[in-house]
Amino acid sequence: MTVVLMLGSGPTAPEARDWDRTGIDTILAINNAHLVRPDWDLHIYPWDFPEDRRPTLGPGQRAVTQEDFVPAQNDFGGFVYAGGTMAFTAAYWALSVLKPRVLAAFGCDMHYPPGQTHFYGAGTADPLRPDITLQSLEAKSARLMILAAMRGCAMVNLSFGPTRLVFPRVALGDLADASPLPFDTDLAAAALRREAELGYLVPSGRYWEEADRFDPAALRAVDAMWLAAAGGATTA
Repeated sequence: MTVVLMLGSGPTAPEARDWDRTGIDTILAINNAHLVRPDWDLHIYPWDFPEDRRPTLGPGQRAVTQEDFVPAQNDFGGFVYAGGTMAFTAAYWALSVLKPRVLAAFGCDMHYPPGQTHFYGAGTADPLRPDITLQSLEAKSARLMILAAMRGCAMVNLSFGPTRLVFPRVALGDLADASPLPFDTDLAAAALRREAELGYLVPSGRYWEEADRFDPAALRAVDAMWLAAAGGATTA
């Protein structure tokens, strides 16, 4: 049973540079987040992440690519329901493979004010692109939080700034005490049944190639079910 730090590229990410990782078993760096600190364990990135921005792997470090995370995310219903961003993808991969007791996000708030959107400057805000899977980032994070809780894992947010994630906020020193929040099991089961009825799984992971067969209204309804199952979770 492990504690995993999932490190993103938000403007606050450098705050984690000098954190004492006592109590953190694994650091999972997403895309450019490997630049924040050198002692990461896993680097996850999509097929189109530029080769010249990929790190050289050191002892004990390894890369996680689409060959790894597409099957893992499919085990959780696929990208259409989970949300097509690397933060969500990284979390589902971690749940599938690392099976953590606590999965803590930092620099993954998906909040993009004008100006500096990422710690390395202005980048392309992946969740802001027009994408049928991202109609509600809050709902996608509620779904992730609930599916993690079903596996005994607490999804938490180490950030205390603006966020689109609905995970509970915790301080770095309190990770060991984090536990999953309660949720409505009947509503969660109904949401999973509805997803299965819609049948929007794309085994290849390239859901954008089949976007015409997905009903945005049906996905919004599923999103609403996940938010309700999480108790109407909101961000703060």
